[in-house]
Amino acid sequence: MELLRKWLGHPEDIYNLLRFKMGGYRAVMPRVDPDSLGCGLRTCYRYLNQTSRSFAAVIQALDGELRHAVCIFYLVLRALDTVEDDMSIPLDVKVPMLQEFHSFLYQPEWKYTESKEKDRQVLEDFPTISMEFRNLSKVYQDVISDICHKMGVGMAEFLEKKVDSQHEWDKYCHYVAGLVGIGLSRLFSASELEDSIVGQDTELANSMGLFLQKTNIIRDYLEDQMEGREFWPREVWSRYAQKLSDLAKPENIEMAVQCLNELITNALHHVPDVLTYLSRLKNQSVFNFCAIPQVMAIATLAACYNNKQVFRGVVKIRKGQAVTLMMDATNIQAVKAIMYQYVEEIYQKIPSTDPSSNKTQQVIASIRAMSLPGSSVASRHHYSPIYLSCAMLLAALSWQYLSTLSKATEEYVQAGEN
Repeated sequence: MELLRKWLGHPEDIYNLLRFKMGGYRAVMPRVDPDSLGCGLRTCYRYLNQTSRSFAAVIQALDGELRHAVCIFYLVLRALDTVEDDMSIPLDVKVPMLQEFHSFLYQPEWKYTESKEKDRQVLEDFPTISMEFRNLSKVYQDVISDICHKMGVGMAEFLEKKVDSQHEWDKYCHYVAGLVGIGLSRLFSASELEDSIVGQDTELANSMGLFLQKTNIIRDYLEDQMEGREFWPREVWSRYAQKLSDLAKPENIEMAVQCLNELITNALHHVPDVLTYLSRLKNQSVFNFCAIPQVMAIATLAACYNNKQVFRGVVKIRKGQAVTLMMDATNIQAVKAIMYQYVEEIYQKIPSTDPSSNKTQQVIASIRAMSLPGSSVASRHHYSPIYLSCAMLLAALSWQYLSTLSKATEEYVQAGEN
C-alpha cells in the first residue's frame, strides 16, 4: 500500500509509467537488433548490457556508427575501471597496468584473467573488445586511445592519494568522469552528427562529467564509507568533523547536513555549463543521451539537499519520476524547465542558518537566469481534475499491476539510481 500512496501523490508517474511501458520508451531508447550485428559486436553489446543496464539503454539509442564507437568506448573504460577497483591486484602490478592500458588496445592477444571483480569478463575477453576497437574508424580510435591513456594515468595518481582540496576533488572527478565527457564530445563531433565546437570546448564537456560524478559522490556517502572509500574533499568536511566517518554519527547530524549542503552547492555551479553544452546539440539521439543523466542528477541533488537520510541510508528518486524525466528531457526548453523546477525545490529548503545559504542562493540565481520557466513548466505539471480523478482511480484499481510494471521497467530507469 505504500507504493499506492506514493502514486496517488504523483499521478503523472502513473501516466508516464504506462506510456513508457506501452511503447513510449522506443522514442527515447530504441534497442539495437542483435541479428544485424557481427559476432564480435554482438558479444560487445552483450557485455554492455551485463555491465550497465542504464548506459546500455542510452548508448543503443544513438544514431549510426556513433553507437558502436560509444559502446566500445564504454567497454574499454569499464575494463580500465575494473582494474582500478580490483583490490586483489598488487599496486606494483596495478599502477603500470593502468598507465599502459591504452597500449593493450593494439595488442590482439592481451587479456587479464586474474581479476576478482564482478565485471571481469571485459578483461578476460578483452581481445574481442580490442578487435572491435581496431575495426572502428581511425578518428574514433584516436579519441578512445587518448582518453584511455589520460584516465589510466589519473587513476594511478589517485590510487594512494586521498582527495584533500576542492581543487583535487575537481581533478579526481576530471580523471574519472570529466575525461569521459570530453571523449564523448569528441566522438560526437567525429561522427559529424554534431558541430566541431562540441568536441573542441573541453571546459563545457568536463563540466558535464563533473556534475554527474559529484552527484554520485555526494549521494553515495554512506555506501562509500561502508566500503572504506572516501571521495568527499577534506577541505570541506574537515570544517564540520574530525573524521569523514564522524558525519554518520547521530550526534553530528546537524553539521553533517551543513557539509552536505555545501557540497551540493559546489556541484550546482556546473549547471550553467551543462545548459550551455546541451543548447549546442543538434542530433536528437545525442541530445537524449546527454540530457537524461543530467536531469536525473539535478533531481537527485534536490532529493539529497538538506536531507539527513543521506547519512542513514539510500536516497533515490522514484522510478516513476525517473521515467517522467526521461520522457520529458527531449529538448533544451524542457531541460531548462526541469532544471528550474528542481533548483526551486532546493531553494525552498535552504535553511536560513545554513553556512552556505548565501552561496546556494547565488548559484540558484544564476541557474534561474538561464532557465526561466515558460509553457513547458506548466505543461509538465498541469493536470485537469478529470485526469487526476481517472489517474487516482487507475491507481486504486491497478496498484499491484503497476508494482509489477515498475519492476519490468527497472532496466530503463537505472540511470536515475546509478
